Amino acid sequence: MTEAIQQLILDTLDKDGSIKDTRTLVLPGHSEAAATHDAQIIILGALNSLSSREMITYETHETMSHVLTEEGASIALSGSHEARVWAAVPTKGQGSPLTPKELEQALGSEIAKVGQGRAFKNKWIVKEGGGLVKLAASIDDTTQKDMREVDSTGTLKAGEKALADLRKRKLIAQKKGQWFNVYKGPHFSTSTAKPETDLTVDMLTSGAWKTSTFKKYNFEAEGIPTNGGVLHPLLKVREEIRNIFLEMGFAEMPTSSFVESAFWCFDSLFVPQQHPAREVQDTFYLSDPSKSLTPPADYYAKVAKVHEHGGYGSNGYRAPWSDEESHRLLLRTHTTASSSAMLWKLAARCRGEEEDVDVHALSAHSGTTRKAKGSGGGDGFRPAKLFSIDRVFRNETMDATHLAEFHQVEGVVADRDLTLADLIGFMRVFFTKMGIENIRFKPAYNPYTEPSLEIFAFHPQLNKWVEVGNSGMFRPEMLEPMGFPKDVHVHGWGIGLERPTMIRYGISNIRTLVGHKVSVESVEKSPAVRF
Repeated sequence: MTEAIQQLILDTLDKDGSIKDTRTLVLPGHSEAAATHDAQIIILGALNSLSSREMITYETHETMSHVLTEEGASIALSGSHEARVWAAVPTKGQGSPLTPKELEQALGSEIAKVGQGRAFKNKWIVKEGGGLVKLAASIDDTTQKDMREVDSTGTLKAGEKALADLRKRKLIAQKKGQWFNVYKGPHFSTSTAKPETDLTVDMLTSGAWKTSTFKKYNFEAEGIPTNGGVLHPLLKVREEIRNIFLEMGFAEMPTSSFVESAFWCFDSLFVPQQHPAREVQDTFYLSDPSKSLTPPADYYAKVAKVHEHGGYGSNGYRAPWSDEESHRLLLRTHTTASSSAMLWKLAARCRGEEEDVDVHALSAHSGTTRKAKGSGGGDGFRPAKLFSIDRVFRNETMDATHLAEFHQVEGVVADRDLTLADLIGFMRVFFTKMGIENIRFKPAYNPYTEPSLEIFAFHPQLNKWVEVGNSGMFRPEMLEPMGFPKDVHVHGWGIGLERPTMIRYGISNIRTLVGHKVSVESVEKSPAVRF
């Protein structure tokens, strides 16, 4: 249709030299001239397309007309309210007068109310015997005639005063219109073939570009605004948690080893080699390479001995030790594997060895309430507060609160004579800083902590308590083989990053936070987190 109108305009210009008034055009498929507003809108689209190619130029002229409102259209069809009232009442002396109530029942309350007033004003009806009867033998319904005249011409011969009265009665409304003068442009042609917008390889190889017409490039046009990068809600919460740790005097541990050996991930933490978590349903094992390098020999021997035969006040597991199991490579199931390796390095001074990690740098901002006591003892021990936030992997069945790959927030506090009350107090302060005050602790079992506590937070959207972390005090079977003195206790805890983020952002399904179901729009609009 648009191309047909464009061709009509070009052919008319070619024939007549100009178009004085586009309202005289007869559009394809129509029998009458395009005098309506809608027709001129269609013509304007064709004019703009031709003007962008400089084939034509045009001038715009605005007009003001009137259209009928819904009430006005009803009057044009069925008569004015006053005429309908006059028609409904009986002629004087030829029947019982019609009461106002009967008139409302016959015509409706609105028509009866408005029509009575105007009919009385025009002296068409009169009251008689408690009812209404005709006073005039015949009437001239000028309002209906005016409505029909406006509907056909958009105005009234009676002039502006009559139009203003009808507008006041809300029977008509003003409507802006437009029409156009059209002239030939600098690139006038009767052909509507569109110019090329791109120079293609085919044009270059065939030489078609030499005879092709190209669309003029608009250097003034503004490009599409580019969207800036945004942080995922997980990254926002991660940075806030990191700032909380740093504010509380923690130092960040390196945790770049996604692949760990079973020794550091399980054995060094006093997890038995027969523990169900080591099975393939919970752990992703590597097939190539499948074996790790041998850990430090002395430490490895102590860990193997405490597992198989006991020691440090423990009976151990009394189960055969497997070097093959200990050397298996896997995707780490928790960042506690990195914490274990870091604790072993921190215990180097206690073992009388040269430090292979800058303990002073890691503990420079980690002073505890027992700083004076921790710095004594003559055994080289220094208190430390360490944390990490990184990815871990478990062979989980994915649902609304579980993923196979997620983030763990790991924390470790090492000092002399720490208690479980210190751990509970710290966790309450930590979660309060996160804005999660409704938390609970539940006694639990962990192979490497005793006592152990599970941490639960209330999720308003799920309307239930959700486990957000695990914590406890590392066992002597884990710490003493590293070389720590007996009075050195270590708090350890791990909390998920995803579940606190879900609570903070009101997300009920973890798969809409991480994975292919994540809405890019929701990431772009997610507010900043301020715990």
